[in-house]
Amino acid sequence: MTETGGLRMMDDAALRVVPKPMRKLVEDGLRNAIMSGRFGPGQHLPDRMLCELFGASRSVVREAVRLLEAEGLVTTIPNRGPFVAFLSSTEAEQTYEVRGVLEALAGEGFAVRATDEERAELRRVYEQLAQLQPAADREALLALKRDFYDVLMRGCRNPMVARMFDATINRNMQLRATSLAEPGRLPQTVAELRQVVEAVEARDPAAAWDACRRHVRHAAEVALRILREREKG
Repeated sequence: MTETGGLRMMDDAALRVVPKPMRKLVEDGLRNAIMSGRFGPGQHLPDRMLCELFGASRSVVREAVRLLEAEGLVTTIPNRGPFVAFLSSTEAEQTYEVRGVLEALAGEGFAVRATDEERAELRRVYEQLAQLQPAADREALLALKRDFYDVLMRGCRNPMVARMFDATINRNMQLRATSLAEPGRLPQTVAELRQVVEAVEARDPAAAWDACRRHVRHAAEVALRILREREKG
C-alpha cells in the first residue's frame, strides 16, 4: 500500500493477475474430475482422451498424470497406460487413521490460535452446510466441506498439518463423496461439525480435538462399510 493525497493506493504488483501454467490447469482439472467421481476407480485415462478434454499437449497431460500418480490418485500399468487408482479397504482404513489425527490437530490449533474473524467464517460455512437438504447436489456438498476445511486449516496456524491434510483428504475423496451420499449421513455430519464449531467458539482445544476425531471416526465407519461391500461384490 502507498498513500497519495490522503488516499491509500494499491501497489501495481498487488493488482497483477498471475495466470496458472497449462500443466497446473490440467493437473487441477484432472484431480477434480477424479475426486468428484467423473472418472471412477479403474477407469482408463488415455492420453488422447485427456488431450481432447483439456485442450492440452501430450507432454503437458503426461506431466499432470505423473503428479497425480505421486498423490496416489492414478496408477500406471505397464503397456496399458494410466488408470484411476483403486483404494483398498486396508488403504482407506489407514488413510482415515491419519486424517483423524491431522483433523484433530487442526481443530485443537484453531481453538487456540484462530482469529475472531476466522471463527465467524467457520460458523458461516457451517450454517450453509446445515441448510442443505439430503438430496443436495454432491459437488455442492463437497465444495462446502472443502470450504470448511480451508478455514479450519488456515486458522490452526500449522502449515505442515495443512499440507499433510490436503494430501490425505485427496486420497480418499471418492470415499467421502460416497459416504456423504449415504442416507442419513448428512444430518449426522451436520451434527458432528456443529460440535466442532461450538468447541472452537468456546476456545476449548480438548473438546475441538475430540469433536474432530469423532467426526472422522464416524465418516470412516460409513465409507469402510461401503468399500468392503464393494470388494465382496
